[in-house]
Amino acid sequence: MSNLMVEEKDVVVPGEILAQGMDFVPAQGCLRENDKIIASQLGLVNLSGRLIKVIQLSGRYIPKKGDVVIGKVVDIGFSGWRVDISWAFEANLSMKEASSDFIDKKTDLTQYYTYGDIIAAQITYIFGSKIIDLTMKGPGLRKLKGGRIISITPSKVPRVIGKQGSMISMIKEKTGCRIIVGQNGLVWIQGDDSEKMLLAVDTIYKIEEEAHLSGLTDRIKSFLEDRNGSSKKN
Repeated sequence: MSNLMVEEKDVVVPGEILAQGMDFVPAQGCLRENDKIIASQLGLVNLSGRLIKVIQLSGRYIPKKGDVVIGKVVDIGFSGWRVDISWAFEANLSMKEASSDFIDKKTDLTQYYTYGDIIAAQITYIFGSKIIDLTMKGPGLRKLKGGRIISITPSKVPRVIGKQGSMISMIKEKTGCRIIVGQNGLVWIQGDDSEKMLLAVDTIYKIEEEAHLSGLTDRIKSFLEDRNGSSKKN
């Protein structure tokens, strides 16, 4: 008979027994030892049917294919750009993937992206740890003008986004800000009201700080409503 010993969003430590029996399947952050599933890292329990995961609470960003990241253009070559995505090695953005336009080899590439530009891009290919290719072809992928960039722990990004985007949608609705969350832990925030932008920043930092606690969505909703109410009184 199988026995689940943890609940959704429990904080667990390496070596902690999460389940016993063969009805459950270990995934990211845990492993099987005989008939037990054991945590292999500090993190939050995530349950999906029979699948058990442990989402890491700390640690650096590790690129994955399909990730949307926020990066900074740091170099321009003959055939594209080099982009810092908060990884040990810079990523490549080729002319072919930089725009839906046809870019001739003789074109001045700074017309598209230049040194210091901030972009939202998607990882399309990874080979080893040194070769990472990006694309700008996709919904929401673009040069990010103005606004503010903040940095959070990459492992907390899923909590900031929420299930099916519920958390970030609530923040956008309550603050009126345009927000893009990169899987690499960088968040771009732009708004027409400086107080609303500050509220969005404070809310995201609050989520990062309290990501391991239960009832997070309700607390963030109350936080946003209280701050909005205070600003209206003033």
